[in-house]
Amino acid sequence: MARGTQGFPRHVRLTDPERYQEIFKTGKKVRHPFMGIMALASDLEHPRLGLAVSRKVSRKAVIRNKIKRRIREYFRREQARLRPLDFVVVAYPDAVRADPKAFTEALGSLSHKICRLCAKP
Repeated sequence: MARGTQGFPRHVRLTDPERYQEIFKTGKKVRHPFMGIMALASDLEHPRLGLAVSRKVSRKAVIRNKIKRRIREYFRREQARLRPLDFVVVAYPDAVRADPKAFTEALGSLSHKICRLCAKP
């Protein structure tokens, strides 16, 4: 089965543990009951995404993976509109019970807030 062009390639993922630590330490943060988003300016010309969905969110890997898929799908669709920042999305336990539409709306609201926050000097 051939892969489409709508994937989530490696160059748009955060893979470096040191970069995660830097974002957690010095990045701007916004929160919602479903998730928190942290962001830090990047030298690249495109945004990158990192995910943190721990076992505290759900003990079931199927549910954690579903949350990660929702976040990646939103990011994939919106990455052309996002600033070139490194984002880390941390899911909270309330994300499990969230309606998919409400979850996506919250993610959209937070991503726009964090972009505005990072645009300020």
